[in-house]
Amino acid sequence: MSDSIDDAGPGLERDREREGGRAEGKRDRLARFYRVLAVLEAHGEHGVRIDEIARRVGMTKRTVYRDLVALERELEVPVWSDGRGTWGVERGGFLPPLKLTLDEAMAVVVAARLMVRYADTYDPDLAGAFLKLEEGLPAPLRDHVERTLAALATRPTDESYARRVHLLTRAWAERRTVRFTYAPARYEEHDRQPREARVRPYLLEPSVQTHALYLVGLDETRTAVRTFKVERIADLALTGETFDEPPVDALAATLGRAWDIIADQPPVEVVLRFRPSVAARVGETIWHPSQRTEREADGSLVWRATIAGTIEIRLWVLSWGADVEVVSPAALRSEVADILGRAAAVYTSNRHGSVIVSSWSGPSMCRPGRVTAPRGRSSDGKVPGSTDRPGVDTKGGTAASRSGAVTAAAV
Repeated sequence: MSDSIDDAGPGLERDREREGGRAEGKRDRLARFYRVLAVLEAHGEHGVRIDEIARRVGMTKRTVYRDLVALERELEVPVWSDGRGTWGVERGGFLPPLKLTLDEAMAVVVAARLMVRYADTYDPDLAGAFLKLEEGLPAPLRDHVERTLAALATRPTDESYARRVHLLTRAWAERRTVRFTYAPARYEEHDRQPREARVRPYLLEPSVQTHALYLVGLDETRTAVRTFKVERIADLALTGETFDEPPVDALAATLGRAWDIIADQPPVEVVLRFRPSVAARVGETIWHPSQRTEREADGSLVWRATIAGTIEIRLWVLSWGADVEVVSPAALRSEVADILGRAAAVYTSNRHGSVIVSSWSGPSMCRPGRVTAPRGRSSDGKVPGSTDRPGVDTKGGTAASRSGAVTAAAV
């Protein structure tokens, strides 16, 4: 009996290995189907060429072609081909339920958690996505999702905002022009009047810096790509006009110049010098695709990047307080020096306005030494420089989206 068991053991093991290999192969094949379908869905009715699908999913064109045929014949997904290499899926075509691996589910949970942290109101779409996500998750992850849903449910609702997002999403998906009234941000204490706009929605993009959602699109009234904060959009309506797909490469290049969300400003090179105490922290992160860094003999770090304007990066610079010096451009250097100097004046004067001697030793660009007067303060005591810039809300502080650690702007 022992001989028969010994003889059968290796064979059974080989059978199990073959079965396991086939199961793994099926999972891999199904995962490929999902990735290919996602690319087809993303390109809508215009379709996409096989070589682009192959590039996006990391497969050969031959494998992509086999998968497309299998999707049509085996899963009966209504894919189409123009006979010249472009493939697509019929609008509203059936998509099989998405099955995630544990690691994939964890990645989605983390991304969704980030969204929840920045959500000011209850988002029913986000909650619905969480409900679907928790199906099939292991208990610890499922419990975490439940706690997230409970926290999200305590936040106030904003039905008007949700309707705007739904309408803009539809316009984006169907490539339909929208019209609306837009209220620009306040600038230098002056109100700018709301204006009418007709826009081709190119993108809905969240801003980590302002915790808000923005519409990026071609403003037909200004004949240029502009950025609109969704909260400031009113009287939104879809038109019957459609538009062609925007030049993707040009749009990507334009958005790539933005520090956060604003891409419609002239490009400018920003040069900063960080003190040795924070040089390692700054150097270990890619803050912008165009950045270049150089360590100096004293341990400080020179940081350079070419970005669209200085409106958004100013907040990030201020978040580093006295640990950074603006080398260029001169306008940004002067602006940051002015704001830090005025902030120092706030902290070196008592509440009755008399001045006290300061031993503060900030960066050389704005070291006040002895403060003699809080220059530039308005009659109501406000510190200039705290107002919004076009397209950006500071939300009550200088905490910026890209700082490794938030430091007070005042020293």
